[in-house]
Amino acid sequence: MSHEKKPYQVVGAVWIEKADGTDRFLGKGRIQLMELIIEHGSISQAAKAMNMSYKRAWELINSMNTQSVKPFVITQVGGKRGGGAVVTEEGIKAISEYKALQQRFKDFLAQETEAFNQKTQSLGII
Repeated sequence: MSHEKKPYQVVGAVWIEKADGTDRFLGKGRIQLMELIIEHGSISQAAKAMNMSYKRAWELINSMNTQSVKPFVITQVGGKRGGGAVVTEEGIKAISEYKALQQRFKDFLAQETEAFNQKTQSLGII
């Protein structure tokens, strides 16, 4: 009976934080939150779509806004629908840059996965 070994996969996650590690700036969840604000036009609706409290969503937005030169998300008061939220041009640029970084990271993980599997197979250790 043949026992074919399945290859392994190198996995990881990437996020941006202050150099001293004291505060996160951007990551998968914050990017998703901004994308949902774009989609729904509302912090509360975006938070709801993520099963997140409004308070937590606002904390994440406030963190990004205070760490960036210009705010990523701004709120609007009034209007027919009672206000809402908008992701700024800077926020849209941040989403784009993070997604590009994420793609480069995925490419790196794929290369490392291939190298790991080739090396361990040639050494006969896995």
